[in-house]
Amino acid sequence: MSEWTWQWEGYDPVAEGLREALCTLGNGYFATRGAAPEVRAGLVHWPGTYAAGCYNRLESTVAGRQVVNEDVVNLPNWLLLRFRLRRAGGAWGLWFSPDTNDLTDYRHSLDLRCGTLTRLLRFRDDSAGVLRVEQTRLVHMGDPHLAALRTVFAADDWTGEIEIESCLDGEVINGNVHRYRALNRNHVTCVRTGTQEPCTVWLTCRTRTSDIGVAMAARTVVVGPPPVLSVLRSASRRAVHRLVVPVAPDRPVSVEKTVALHTSRDRAISDPLGEAVDRVSTAANFPDLLDSHTAAWERLWRRAEMHVPGRAGDLLRFHLFHVLQTLSPHTADLDVGVPARGLHGEAYRGHVFWDELFVLPYLNLHFPEVSRALLDYRYRRLPRAGRAATAIGRAGAMYPWQSGSDGREESQHWHLNPRSGRWVPDHSGLQHHVGSAIAYNVWQYCEATGDTEYLHTRGAEMLLQIARFWADLADFDSGTGRYHIRGVVGPDEYHDGYPDAGHPGLDDNAYTNVTAAWVLTRALELVRRLPAWRREELLERIRLDDGELPKWEEVSRRLRVPFHRDVVSQFEGYDDLTELDWDAYRARYDSIRRLDRILEAEGDTVNRYKASKQADVLMLGYLFSPAELRGLFRRLGYDLDDEVWRGTVDYYLQRTSHGSTLSGLVHGLVLARARRAEAWQYVQESLEADIADIQGGTTGEGIHLGAMAGTLDLVQRGLTGLETREDALWLDPVPLPALSEYGFSLRYRGHWGVGVRRRSGLVQIGVSDSEESPIRVMLPDRAVTVAPGETCTLMLPGS
Repeated sequence: MSEWTWQWEGYDPVAEGLREALCTLGNGYFATRGAAPEVRAGLVHWPGTYAAGCYNRLESTVAGRQVVNEDVVNLPNWLLLRFRLRRAGGAWGLWFSPDTNDLTDYRHSLDLRCGTLTRLLRFRDDSAGVLRVEQTRLVHMGDPHLAALRTVFAADDWTGEIEIESCLDGEVINGNVHRYRALNRNHVTCVRTGTQEPCTVWLTCRTRTSDIGVAMAARTVVVGPPPVLSVLRSASRRAVHRLVVPVAPDRPVSVEKTVALHTSRDRAISDPLGEAVDRVSTAANFPDLLDSHTAAWERLWRRAEMHVPGRAGDLLRFHLFHVLQTLSPHTADLDVGVPARGLHGEAYRGHVFWDELFVLPYLNLHFPEVSRALLDYRYRRLPRAGRAATAIGRAGAMYPWQSGSDGREESQHWHLNPRSGRWVPDHSGLQHHVGSAIAYNVWQYCEATGDTEYLHTRGAEMLLQIARFWADLADFDSGTGRYHIRGVVGPDEYHDGYPDAGHPGLDDNAYTNVTAAWVLTRALELVRRLPAWRREELLERIRLDDGELPKWEEVSRRLRVPFHRDVVSQFEGYDDLTELDWDAYRARYDSIRRLDRILEAEGDTVNRYKASKQADVLMLGYLFSPAELRGLFRRLGYDLDDEVWRGTVDYYLQRTSHGSTLSGLVHGLVLARARRAEAWQYVQESLEADIADIQGGTTGEGIHLGAMAGTLDLVQRGLTGLETREDALWLDPVPLPALSEYGFSLRYRGHWGVGVRRRSGLVQIGVSDSEESPIRVMLPDRAVTVAPGETCTLMLPGS
């Protein structure tokens, strides 16, 4: 492995799903898993292709119940290209497969700089001889509708022919996640195929209920000795271009397959099929496509520059590559959210959760146009969130925990425990804190970019309607003089109710209440800051009565935060739960990351125990700097001094199973801010989470996008203490010896190149030359101003 190249040696069927996910190529519009081109989907291989925002809803019968799920759709397989050999005058051998042929060499190389995946293989065919194959593929970052595969065949010691079938395959289902096998998975219908001489085949289909039209066209050409046979064939669900090409030692044959993909969701087209055929017919050859694709990636890397030495730097670059493949500048033209598992697989059904909370802070300072588009996804679904709140008798906007095409709640009501084989109730839809995450993202985006137009319009509407929901959801208790938020689920996710309670939900989840108070505070601040005419227009538009604002003020100061034994309680009654025998469970099971599944399989429930899946209370230390967090608690009438926070961190560290890839990320940053030596252990886990598949087989179903982007933000904002507020960059670096040297560039307000470097107790801030105003930089012990074209080097306190 080099700085920019990741390699996988050999063929391991057990690990193939993981490698396919990690070798996915995409451009923000669509992505294709890194499956071998000649294979069809099965238990070992899954050559999935997914277009951003392409969902379909189906009804299934599960455990005797009718359930409806919306899924990202596995589109027809454009990658399929199979081949077989024969010596001159001999019979055709079997179609090549890595599962059946004797491989003498087999390796994959993922080139991050160029955005390509190359496979090299060598095998002996009994009917012919030794064949070497080199395949390079790309999903074009410049033209989001194009992909290409080049295959070079070279015979070592024989002369004969190779038969090639280049296909568009419409016989596809959703099947990447084995747990979903009981669900209806046939999302594609109305498959039609056709041909266009001399070298193009095409396929169209529609999604069953969302009725999205999908069209693909493939052009396959031979570079080298001309084919002795070239036949285009259209079958019921497959379009095939069959070629027979001569091959001999020192006479390699190159086959270039270029594909165009369009859907009826695209802008500025009249017909997806006509557009796909036209685009592929006029596309450049493979070398020219590779050049323009590489140039597009080069532009992305310039905007996302990050320098971290060693293994950590390699992993961060790998994470950044997958973030950019899922959320590229092309995303800015789409109506899509942040898919929790990227466009890399079918886990979580391609849904949008709260992961943008970990993604947007990075994008804000590099690709703000993408951040704005992702916020617009939420804004377009604000009316649906308003109807959801009305349905439960509340005001404002209640955003769904899982979102897909139209913003309704997509959380399942039942989920399968693979340990027990039982379908159990799923109450994750009670995670109303997702609304606070959206509000936080609006605020952070506007602070980082200075986009006051967005803040005063769409951003303000979302922020105020979310605040309105929290204010109305909070119930006042005259006995305690406090407001309470009841019947919710926090970020922990293990606890969805009290032991033996007849209904789901928890009271006064600390994270939910504190972030609700933050939302209300920011909403009130925004209302005061708005120009009078803007304020009047906004309040009229959302029908907000001035009389509601005093209650917002009151709730923001009097929401209850439970404590026990000088520790912030995860929720009211947490201290009444039973302590888990952690040592016994670690001794009994290889991994207890999914403790909830273990306990349910034992006939028990995690609701009985002081055990968390991931950070809950400690998420507050991830979102807010120590000073801001103290201020929030002070506003609520509580004293959160350093001793209480240290005790809280220690308490939950001992009671967390880390059943989420986000867990190591959050704990690492919280511990780094607390200057704790064990921070690196958790940071390292978050860096290795997907490449090592630490969650035990889940990465093959899709990478964990929030965790990947979060590691980038951990360096960008976490280690530097970077905040964008009050029209300044605030820096308060935290020591983490294993990551004591780093550098990155960012885009701040109108400045396209602000460089931040840390090394040997020094921090350097450089601003590229421009006509923009100087930047104010605030450190704990001083303030400096850096003008465009200048660089400032400062010694950090305590160095």
